Amino acid sequence: MGAPCIHVRRTPRFSVRNGSGQGGEIGIRNHPMFQALRELRGNPRYSVLTEWMFGIPYNMFNPFMSVYMLALGVTDQGIGLIASLSLAVQILSQLVSGTLVDKYGRRLTLFIADLVSFSIPCLIWAFSQNMTWFVVAALINGTWRVAHTAWTCLVIEDAEEHLLVHMWSWITIFGVGSSFFTPVGGWFVQRFGLVPAMRGLLLFGFVMLTAKCAVLYVLSHETERGVQRRMETRDQSLLSLLSGYRQVVGPLLRSRRIRGALALMTVTNIYNTVNGSFFGVLVTGKLGFPEASIALFAALGSITTAVGIFGIGPRFRNLSHARPPLWLGFGLYLLSQMLLVAMPPRSLWMLIPAVMLAGIGGALVNPIIEALLAVAMNTHERARISSIVYMLLLVITTPFGWIAGQLSAVDRALPFGLNLGLFALGMLLVWAIGREQRPLEGTA
Repeated sequence: MGAPCIHVRRTPRFSVRNGSGQGGEIGIRNHPMFQALRELRGNPRYSVLTEWMFGIPYNMFNPFMSVYMLALGVTDQGIGLIASLSLAVQILSQLVSGTLVDKYGRRLTLFIADLVSFSIPCLIWAFSQNMTWFVVAALINGTWRVAHTAWTCLVIEDAEEHLLVHMWSWITIFGVGSSFFTPVGGWFVQRFGLVPAMRGLLLFGFVMLTAKCAVLYVLSHETERGVQRRMETRDQSLLSLLSGYRQVVGPLLRSRRIRGALALMTVTNIYNTVNGSFFGVLVTGKLGFPEASIALFAALGSITTAVGIFGIGPRFRNLSHARPPLWLGFGLYLLSQMLLVAMPPRSLWMLIPAVMLAGIGGALVNPIIEALLAVAMNTHERARISSIVYMLLLVITTPFGWIAGQLSAVDRALPFGLNLGLFALGMLLVWAIGREQRPLEGTA
């Protein structure tokens, strides 16, 4: 895909540190992020460049999902229950995902799992009438963990290790950068009403996500490791392959680097569950802002994350020095949740900084944790190790959707008080992990 050719009189410049650690003014074309994007080839390149096809529809409808459910009669407790049911299915699908990916290949498994777990739920959501519809959609959508394992293997196995942090940063940018379209969703909500607009946006999501599945399938190829694992497993049953998980559980649990990355990812995953389910409820139900404004706040947070990745991220691409940006990121997250808990109704002057602080925190924390986990996982058993790691993550996370729903029923700021404790724990974990023979060190 080509970008439009725009002639300018002077190239914008950024002050960043280069790989040697020395500061210097560099042109935007030589920015480490753009250098990394040019170096990507094959599956990593196409996986990154197709992310906008997921990000655009997702950012248009997802910020309104919780208030859409409320409009169709789902209670706060119901929203929390649906979140936990989805996570429970994710545990089961995560358990079998490594086996399916090894048996049928990364590319084919990804194509089928994406269609089932994203395209079909969009259709169900679009025609939902009550809580039952949302429960059914959540149960089907929960199988997306199979697609996640397949996609992770597809994008990582052919990637060069020194590009991992920048690659995850670009994935984040193409995802959250699509939030420029979130206000379009807000316009539709304001123009046509919440329920009719959401039905149209979800139908659009069905078309876009289905197209994304097809495009990536055509452009990608099976990885070398994927071909090898298909040959190794072609005469084995799925049951026998599942029993083989015992061979990788022991080494996984003994790996300090995997345990450290998993602990940190647990914090961010619980936050994403709570924030994704209840931010819109807080903004409209307690703070008194109109439903259409949810899109603007979601866009602001995503844009802040993208700007943070470009402006701050290149300074922290070395995984051997991951602790300072993780501390800073969790600290900014902590401040953002303090503002959300403390603010009175219609306090725009507090809500905007809260959203921006969370965006910058995400720019610092998320790409680093993803890269730390990618480096820590053994390449030979990446599919099964990834499956177990994310299953453990989900087992820990699952109760928190229900817990947050109970808290929100009491006071819609309480789920964000829960987040306060999470990020304080995250900062403590970074300190504790750092004492265990420097397990946060990577080789990027």
